[in-house]
Amino acid sequence: MTTGMNLWDPGVWSFVITLTQLFVAMIIANTLRNTIPALRRLMIPSSVLGGFILLICNTVCKNCFDFQLYQTSLLETLTYHGLGLGFAAMALRNVDKKQSDRSRTGAFDSGVTVVSTYLLQAVLGLVVTLVLYRLLGSFFASGILLPMGYGQGPGQAYTWGHTYEASYGFTNGTSFGLAVSSMGFVAASIGGVVYLSHMRRKGRFSGESGKDAVDDDMTLEHYSGKNEIPLSESMDKFTIQVSLVFLAYILAFLFMKGVNMIVDTGVLGGLGKTVQSMIWGFQFLFGTVFGIVVRSVFNALRKHNIAKRDYINNFMMNRISGFMFDIMVIASIAAIDLNAFLIPSFIVPLTIICVLGATASYLYLRFVCRRVFPKYEDAAFLSLYGMLTGTASTGAILLREVDSKFETQASDNLVYHQPWAILFGFPMFLLLGVAPQSESKAILTLGICIALLAFMNVILLRKYIFRKKK
Repeated sequence: MTTGMNLWDPGVWSFVITLTQLFVAMIIANTLRNTIPALRRLMIPSSVLGGFILLICNTVCKNCFDFQLYQTSLLETLTYHGLGLGFAAMALRNVDKKQSDRSRTGAFDSGVTVVSTYLLQAVLGLVVTLVLYRLLGSFFASGILLPMGYGQGPGQAYTWGHTYEASYGFTNGTSFGLAVSSMGFVAASIGGVVYLSHMRRKGRFSGESGKDAVDDDMTLEHYSGKNEIPLSESMDKFTIQVSLVFLAYILAFLFMKGVNMIVDTGVLGGLGKTVQSMIWGFQFLFGTVFGIVVRSVFNALRKHNIAKRDYINNFMMNRISGFMFDIMVIASIAAIDLNAFLIPSFIVPLTIICVLGATASYLYLRFVCRRVFPKYEDAAFLSLYGMLTGTASTGAILLREVDSKFETQASDNLVYHQPWAILFGFPMFLLLGVAPQSESKAILTLGICIALLAFMNVILLRKYIFRKKK
């Protein structure tokens, strides 16, 4: 603590107060979901509902009492780091090889489906905003934030919205990205309810939800492996898991900092700014990479008997990632600036791309799942649609309605599609730094996305197309 700072000063308590507000809002939201049947049927996650509650409360306090509950900048920071830390925790988990073998084909097709939907959302978003740029003066590249908000979630929506605002002059870009991701959760809930109603009419869904299913046979062995470190010794087991997550994340930071130092030398010339934006925008990807590195190192230490016990616990890593993603979601929604909604060049493109993106994603995924995942069409659709409009946890919530114990291959695909999605999606991610540079670059990006979308669909529907030709 610096000299002259008192223990009762606001700076000492502001971070704790902000976190408390987030936690209390989630508790209130969870209570409302459990007591109001209509909210429970909508399947809105507590973190999403809590974010809207906090956003409304802050807006009322600011406009009526000239008092702000929290600092938006702090919430934006939590959103950014929540994404990276959550992915680092997921990457640290040890992979069950038997599950991986089972999901190999489904994971590949799911990864291609995810990227195809990203590209579809990008194409629709860019078409809309390029037209509105001429009509209303909207930011021409803002449409490419649709797959970031819908497909990638609040963390990426914030990262790229903020980058476009800070580096490319997109006024209210941060709030635009966060608003897109927030509307994605609404779209996931509405689309999920619509599809479940369709299943009920077709006799494929009884209406009995699986969300409250509990396995009473779970014991401590399900949460801890036989050769793992004890739950509590000189250092608590959970503390070790958190330490590993932060270690992986800080290694990612050091790597990005090193790349940034190279960029600052000017060796990349005009590409420096684009590379710099991409490096810090993909902190979650580098967190994933270094999470795998840390996991591999500890597994090697165990294999060579240098470490006597296994340090990584999958159950706790899942809880850490879940906690980080909950913080990310509620903070991202509460950080939205509602004043931007009064600007036509903001609200018009936002409304159009969100409605169009939700509708197109719903229809496209129905088409794909019927042909690519015929054995578990309903489970595949609910998990993919929930994930591609909200987050992976939203997809799991919708999937749980028809697969309460996650027994279908759709649950495996939610986890193991990621390497394929990163591989096939990388070209589109590169375009994120190109589109905002100029209107002509945005048009070029649109053309490349259309070509990539056609290519992805040929891969995705390869068996169906081949059978038709034969």
